[in-house]
Amino acid sequence: MAEKAKGKKEKEQPQPQEKPAAKPTEKPAEKPSEKPTEKPKEKEKKPEKVKKKEKGAYTRYKVDTTGLTRLRPYCERCGTGYFMADHGNRFACGHCGFTRYKRA
Repeated sequence: MAEKAKGKKEKEQPQPQEKPAAKPTEKPAEKPSEKPTEKPKEKEKKPEKVKKKEKGAYTRYKVDTTGLTRLRPYCERCGTGYFMADHGNRFACGHCGFTRYKRA
């Protein structure tokens, strides 16, 4: 009898009804050209960067038979030892930012 009662309970309990599967949100179809199905290409090796050589003091002087001559002026604010950069139409100090324009 216990088995029958058990069987009745199983029959009495409503079995869960399967809900119709909701449609998944569909994404717009992608063009095959946008997403390749081929294996990704191997990464191309980039050429190594060429490191710039530091310019030595010899680039700021010219050696003559009379002696050394400075090719660029010293900064008026910073004093000796701080050469000014030559930018074509002006000289500029990289240390303090002082700028002296060349005469045309």
